[in-house]
Amino acid sequence: MYKIQLLNKISKTGLAVLDDKYTFGEEVENPDGIILRSFSMHDMELPKSLSAVARAGAGVNNIPIDRCSEQGIVVFNTPGANANAVKELVLTALLLSSRKIVQGIEWAKTLAGQEGVGKLVEKGKSNFAGPEIAGKTLGVIGLGAIGVRVANAAHHLDMEILGYDPFLSVDSAWHLTRFAHKANDIDMVLANSDYVTIHVPATKDTKGMFNADNIAKMKKGARLLNFSRGELVDEAAVLAALESGQLSCYITDFATDALLNNDKVIVMPHLGASTPESEENCAVMAANEIKDFLENGNITNSVNFPNCNLGAVNGTRVTIAHKNIPNMLNQISNVFSKESVNIENMVNKSKGNYAYTMLDVAEFKDDALGELEAIDGVIKVRVYK
Repeated sequence: MYKIQLLNKISKTGLAVLDDKYTFGEEVENPDGIILRSFSMHDMELPKSLSAVARAGAGVNNIPIDRCSEQGIVVFNTPGANANAVKELVLTALLLSSRKIVQGIEWAKTLAGQEGVGKLVEKGKSNFAGPEIAGKTLGVIGLGAIGVRVANAAHHLDMEILGYDPFLSVDSAWHLTRFAHKANDIDMVLANSDYVTIHVPATKDTKGMFNADNIAKMKKGARLLNFSRGELVDEAAVLAALESGQLSCYITDFATDALLNNDKVIVMPHLGASTPESEENCAVMAANEIKDFLENGNITNSVNFPNCNLGAVNGTRVTIAHKNIPNMLNQISNVFSKESVNIENMVNKSKGNYAYTMLDVAEFKDDALGELEAIDGVIKVRVYK
């Protein structure tokens, strides 16, 4: 019986993936796995029993990745599961940033109780004119699951598309409209786009990427959309650009006090994944990922260990989470050779400082477990039968 602790309310559709081999709930003790959404685990003691954490969403800044990696805990996320929901919000933002719709709605409310509201509205509407998006150029920074969907949808709204992503995957490239122009550097996108939308993860390399220097490279009067992470944008630089006219509008779903009182900024709650369809998609994907790992040792969509898959267990399988250091495979193989155990199938992959080895073996002798765990650099060994 596998035990899953739920740190947030998780869609019943997702939990239905977990069959009668699982028990789950908020009060589960000594869990094998954790499924969560926005709960912060940073102050949480990680149970020794814990093997996997699955985030029903893309961002994992609420999970202590370094501590999990050091303990061999595989952390999963669900990239693409909420992509359509975020895409729809970004398309909404394009129109909101252009047509002064929010400002017009707020102004119309101030007319409540006055005589001749209809005439007053007609007289005042010229204050809220804004350009159409058709024929304009949209710069898409980051062509992952969300960025590609935004680019494709914007093309169908008659926009020109400039995309930039130095790490564009083959899968994303297959799905990207052939009418999108792929830029070789970000400067080209910034200089030629009327609207720029950001779709990159928050890392030490991308933090503050939209700073004063990059904003100065943008087309004067451009509109900036950020529905990825607040820390990607230097807030002070954005506010200065709005003041000078370098930017016409900044729209985001990452609220701060400084942004709320600027009439050239549109701030909304973090609504990207707030649809019932998205919550179900994320929960189903998270449950499937953690289930496949706990039952078969397979890793799909992990942020701290590499993707590895040997299919369903058919006999005995050993998985080893370890440091990405030289001579590791030789030491692992020597243990099985010493015990006269035949390795029938093996896969080894690395991701940064960590690696993961899967072995299907003819049998597993108890002595081998201690020998594997004693290898310098081995973090955690699991045996599946």
